[in-house]
Amino acid sequence: MGELFENSGDRCGWPGAMLFDLDGTLIDSAPDIAAAVNELLEKENLPPQTLDAVRAMIGNGVVKLVERAFAASGIVLDSNGLDRKVAVMMEIYARHLTNQTIVLPGALEMIAAYAKARVKVGVVSNKPHAFTAEILDHYGFSPHLSAIQGADPTLRTKPHPDMLFAALKAMDMPLSRALFVGDSSTDSAAAKAAGIPVVIVRSGYGHDGKVDFPADVFCASLFELPQAIEKLKSPA
Repeated sequence: MGELFENSGDRCGWPGAMLFDLDGTLIDSAPDIAAAVNELLEKENLPPQTLDAVRAMIGNGVVKLVERAFAASGIVLDSNGLDRKVAVMMEIYARHLTNQTIVLPGALEMIAAYAKARVKVGVVSNKPHAFTAEILDHYGFSPHLSAIQGADPTLRTKPHPDMLFAALKAMDMPLSRALFVGDSSTDSAAAKAAGIPVVIVRSGYGHDGKVDFPADVFCASLFELPQAIEKLKSPA
């Protein structure tokens, strides 16, 4: 990775900060999430969901995931019922964080390279904060990160911009120097709401490479990120 920035260096000092989504952008956690979802459904004597079906449910946090999993069996949970099922899901998923999850191609390399180039790097995920931090520690991301922002009861989750603002505040970086990298419409909307550019990786969850939501630049994998950034830095 030593030559990563030789032809695509930070000529204008931008970005000074890069925020990354987690699920579908840096890691493929769908197999672990599917295992946890199906354990939850089994407790309710409901049929299991396929891995592809669960992939399509990921992206808006645990509450939406559980709601969608039960809806797939025709069950609409009221607020109290949903809260109870989410609590059970949290206990189950805590045992499935790193069993089958894998790091996506280019993820650790890009994080490490940009951090080495003195870009402040952070992760913003709708996954609960403790789970986010444990996964990032387990797979070796944490030493390269300046901020980790998982779901927090005091902040609205993506697509609201609150978590992005919190991560940038922790980095002491202004919006004007920030870039967000994600894989979903949720990430795109969060970046737009925050007023920062977004790069979308087409290999993420729920769209099979076909993206029908806006982004400043699209790339096929994180290995294309330096070129995507150069496009953003080029004159219109």
